[in-house]
Formats: sequence, C-alpha cells, structure tokens
Amino acid sequence: MQKSGKITLTNSVGEGASEADFTMEYPAPVLTETGMPAEVEMGNKLLLRGVHMQVIRAVLFTAEGQVTGNEAPILSQDEKEILVKIPYVESEKAGITFKYFNGTQEVETPVASASQMTVKRYEPEVTTSTFTPAKVGDVVALEGTYLNKIDKVAVGNIECSITLQSETRLEFIVPSSEQYADGDNTLPLKISYFDGREEPILTEQFVVKVPLVYFWENKKVYAQGRDVDELSSFFSPETGQAYANADWRERIDPVSYKHQVATCSANNKPAVPEEEYNSVNPYFFFSGVNAGQLQINSPAGSSGQLKNFYIMNNSSNDSRITGSNGNCYGTPVLTFLYLDSSKSAYKALVEEVKNGTLTTIDETTFPIDIDAKTCRGFSISSMKTSLNTDTWAPAIFEAGKEKKANADAVLLILYYNVNGSTANVAANIKRIGLLHIKTVDFKLYNNTNAPSSSSVEFDIYWQKHDYDYSKVH
Repeated sequence: MQKSGKITLTNSVGEGASEADFTMEYPAPVLTETGMPAEVEMGNKLLLRGVHMQVIRAVLFTAEGQVTGNEAPILSQDEKEILVKIPYVESEKAGITFKYFNGTQEVETPVASASQMTVKRYEPEVTTSTFTPAKVGDVVALEGTYLNKIDKVAVGNIECSITLQSETRLEFIVPSSEQYADGDNTLPLKISYFDGREEPILTEQFVVKVPLVYFWENKKVYAQGRDVDELSSFFSPETGQAYANADWRERIDPVSYKHQVATCSANNKPAVPEEEYNSVNPYFFFSGVNAGQLQINSPAGSSGQLKNFYIMNNSSNDSRITGSNGNCYGTPVLTFLYLDSSKSAYKALVEEVKNGTLTTIDETTFPIDIDAKTCRGFSISSMKTSLNTDTWAPAIFEAGKEKKANADAVLLILYYNVNGSTANVAANIKRIGLLHIKTVDFKLYNNTNAPSSSSVEFDIYWQKHDYDYSKVH
C-alpha cells in the first residue's frame, strides 16, 4: 500500500511544504513457499521466512474451528525472518496470520487464505483410572503418556507437590489442608497443562482420609538435656513438635514463667484464668531421678521438676528455664496410666496402638463414666502425674547402668481443663491420648544414678477435639 503527499516542515518562523509529492510505501509481509515447516511442536521456537517480515507487529495462530487466534511471542525479527515461540492452540491444525500497519490502520492477513500447519500438542494422557482412598502425605502415582507436560496436580483446589515426573509416570503427595473435614473427604482430582489452559478432571471421587486423631510418629525427646540446651526436652501432643529448653519461657509455657509458683497448686488445679490456661498447649517431659528411675511428667505435677532444665550449660539459677526463683509448676494438668497388655482389660487397646490401627478417639470409643470414674471402662481414679520406668518398663533397666532397649510401653494420657483433676478425675477431661514409648537410650548424668541424659523415642495418638460429655450415651 502507498500513501503520497507533500512534506511539511514547521518551526518557530513558520511552515513550509515541498514542491513535489513524497510517496511512502507500507509493504505487506509475505511468506515464501518454503518459509514455514509443515509440522511443529507447541511451545517450541518457529522461524518463519519471507519478505517484509520486519513490519509484522503480531503473529497469530488460529486453531481449526476457532475464530480468534492466539498471539505468539516474537523473539527476534528482520526483513527476511521472524522467530516466534509457538503459543497455545486448541487443536492440531492452525492457520498463521500476521498483524501489520498498512499506512492507515493495523490489519491482519486473511484467515481464510492463511498458511496452515500441524501443531503437535503432545497432550498428556493419564491411563490410571482407579484411585484408592489416600491419607495426607501418601504418594500417589499416575501412569500414561506425555506426563512430563503436566504443570500441576490438584485435589479440589489444593495444589499437590510433584515428587517424580517423566514422560510415562508422575508421582505426587496428597496435600494437607485446613479445608478437610475429619473422616473421608471426596474431592475432584485434576491435572493442569499448557500453562493452565486445560484442566481435565481425572476423577470426581478422589477420597482423602483424614484421621479422627492426631498421630505423631517416631518422635524423640531428651530427659532434661541439661548438657546441651539445643536438645529437645518438651513435647506437645497438640502440635506434634518437640521443643528445646530455650523455647520453654516463650513458646511452651509463658503463663508458668509469668506467674511462677502461683501457676498451679499442688493438687493439680490451675490457679490462672481459663483463657490463660487454654493459651498453653498441653506438653509433657521426661526426667531422671537419683534412684535410677526415668519419669514421664505432667508439668503441673510437681514444682521441683522444671527447675532441672537449663538454658545454658551451667547450673546457676539464672540459667534454669524457670529463672532465679527455681521451683515452678507448669500450667497444663495431665495424668498417666500404664496399660499392661498382660491384663485382658487393656490388651485390645494396646494392640490397636502398637499396630497403628487406632483411628478414633472420641466420646463413643472412649466413653467416660463420671460416677464410676472410668474411661473406656478403665479405672482412672489412681492415675499419676508422673510414672517411673519401674512401672512402664519393669526389669528392663538397672539403676546406675546405661542401656539402650525397646520399652514397648503404652500409656493412657488424660489432659484436663481449667478445673484440673481435683474433685473428680473423670469430670473435667479435655483431651485423651495414647503414648507408645518404643525405645529408650538409658544414659546417666555426671556419674550419678540419675538417667537425666536419656533419650526417648515414641509414637503418640492425640484427640483432635475437646471432649464433649453431652455426647456420651
């Protein structure tokens, strides 16, 4: 296309025009016969050859059956060539058109006469069609073709982490989410590819099983850990985390550190308001005594245990986690009961815990009888705020001797509300847990009989929701 006219110059003096007309040509881009391959792969680079290629402002790929084309990113261009990245196209047949300026407006070469090419989409195809119920953290495998083209996998709207990906196999981890409800969650499983433009659903019925209990596996704590303050001595079954001594004042029990001895009275009834009491997650710890016993302890069970945990490697009062005051009760009230599997009343529950088949802790599976002072039919009136190894690991450890051994002991844990475990131990239970102590590395401290340098490995089940006595039938 041509445009002609006089050239006009304007300055501060005035305006002048050329005597003769000046003609401006606006060439149209044209592909040569061999300027385009017959077949390309989507996402690859494409070199197009022709004439007047420098005037092209956009390259469009219009899929067969579509009326709107997708613009290709231009990587480079000159008079004879233009290099683009092939964009997303909806089908394997596409026409290529150009946008350019014709002197009056931006125009597009006609789609009807556009050069056609085959665009290989290499679309992922998942052949896996059966999906069994999965738990959070499980690895699920997909098989098929071109699976390396998949960008994302999602359960509902929750993106999964892809751990392995090849052309024929993809593995992803079932993600955790606060969106899940307890029990079976049925959600669509979908994949995403071609930059999120296509999101086929593999199944509408992907089941994520969310246990009705917290289950913390292969945890480890150290008894007092007074030699190195980084050792994790405290464990919270609510968070599933083990905490170092240095965490106690701010992350574990700031209420106790604030109030010191006044936090809990000796009869395991908190002396703080309910809001403060509930602000501290339940936790327990192990400590050694000179008699050669290793104890599991409730924070509120004694004012003389927490002072034995140090922040730094010395024995000054300022280095005690409890501060210079020394003696200090912890906030949460817990009690423990050793479930001896040789007793028929405990055997079935102990086997569930050891086999990893305990799925629920609630008012139905652990009914509490306030008058009888029982939980699941077990008498809880004599539960202790501390239990020694001579109870939960009898004849395994000998006082004054170091030994690593399999304890294989199961303990029932009761965590109480702000009313504590005073008047009736069955009336104010807040959460229930089952602790499986697996291995104890029985180590002594500073040439004494106290096994305060021991480490304990365990699994623990913990009730997810506060106990609702109105649900007990």
